[in-house]
Amino acid sequence: MDISSSFGDAEVQFVAEGASGYLTIDLGALRRNYETLVAMLRPARCAAVVKADAYGLGATVVSRTLGDAGCRDFFVAQFVEAIRLKDTLPADARLYVLNGLQPGNEERCAADGIIPVLNSLPQLRRWSELARQVGRSLPAVLQVDSGMSRLGLSPEECSILSREMNEHAGLEFQFVMSHLACADEGANLMNGEQLAEFERLSRLFLGIPVCLANSGGIFLGGDFHHTLARPGIALYGGNPTVGAPNPMEPVVRLDVAVVQTRTVPTGTRIGYGGSHIADREMHLATIAAGYADGLPRALSGTGAVYHAGVRLPIVGRVSMDSIIIDVSALPKDTLTLGSLVEVVGEHQTLEAIAEAAGTISYEILTGLGHRYQRLYRQVQLQDV
Repeated sequence: MDISSSFGDAEVQFVAEGASGYLTIDLGALRRNYETLVAMLRPARCAAVVKADAYGLGATVVSRTLGDAGCRDFFVAQFVEAIRLKDTLPADARLYVLNGLQPGNEERCAADGIIPVLNSLPQLRRWSELARQVGRSLPAVLQVDSGMSRLGLSPEECSILSREMNEHAGLEFQFVMSHLACADEGANLMNGEQLAEFERLSRLFLGIPVCLANSGGIFLGGDFHHTLARPGIALYGGNPTVGAPNPMEPVVRLDVAVVQTRTVPTGTRIGYGGSHIADREMHLATIAAGYADGLPRALSGTGAVYHAGVRLPIVGRVSMDSIIIDVSALPKDTLTLGSLVEVVGEHQTLEAIAEAAGTISYEILTGLGHRYQRLYRQVQLQDV
């Protein structure tokens, strides 16, 4: 496949430099996905989850693109991510840390105007004490556990806090939030159970706006939208609902270069452990990516790549830096040194490769390494 057909003249020159793999990130599609979610959510606001380097796609570039599209609420998971990102956001943006604060980070967080999501009474009390020390109110988000048993105050802790709220007058709560465990499964009864529990707990804190929906939650309907929604995977083109057509535009494409081709006779052992034995004469190609590049070892013998729409199965074990593929279905000499094969693209979605690996699209997307050459397709005038 000739990747140059996907790019403009300047980009073709860049492509021709000869990287081992190209991760193409379509910023126009990213923006359109955001705008689709904004339209679905109105009058609720639409945030962007840009943790884990924007799911591996580059938090700085992604956040600037979404900021240009009007996004003003950004979520990361860890405080160090917030420190790295804060200076690249619009001046009026709000930056939240989902995991809250480890002891010792409070003063820097307050000084930089970052908003912690408080997940426990000890976190909350430390933040409240700092507000007293600095003599000014500090913003915060209160997370409650509506049934996932991961992060957030338990129902018992919520009751305790509701009785001592006057002691925390220095905290300016932006909203009460929780997280859905099964939002990608639209028919799962746990969604309704969590919604009911979340609304029960949030009533203990009357007057504070509420926030519940993640990507999948947005597609559960208006009852889940509340004040603010926090999409992640849907922004990046992943399917927010298992088993349903994907309403989002693909954002990512991955093409990997061939390192070597060869023909082997029947009976040849292929790859580590000789785990695959050729049952016929086979034409093979080795490509320049492996599990160090986010292509799981679980794809061994189950996954595939594509060339010109032809499926090329993975044979043998996925190695750290290389994968052997069966290219016998192609005319000989179709693939040579430097030829590119499609790993993620029009013939293989994130969900398809994740299914072959026995995992989820999130793990594939966030695992794509930094050894690929990243090609950002800029937002075009028609995208704005």
